[in-house]
Amino acid sequence: MGRAKIAITVDEQALKELDRLVREGVHPNRSQAIEAAVLERIDRIRRSRLARESAKLDKLEEQALANEGYVGESEWPEY
Repeated sequence: MGRAKIAITVDEQALKELDRLVREGVHPNRSQAIEAAVLERIDRIRRSRLARESAKLDKLEEQALANEGYVGESEWPEY
């Protein structure tokens, strides 16, 4: 996957903290620090969405559906 250059505006205090992380060697440069933060945020959003959607499921109904697949499947099928 390719990379794209972008221009962003960042709060001065956030930039100071970002530069501190780079100085301390947490990230090799600003660009990679920002990319890591963006990817982490995207991952958190995905996980929280999955949790919200999963919470909507009926636990008993899901268990019944899962059990349906096991009825009569005590042995491996012949190939």
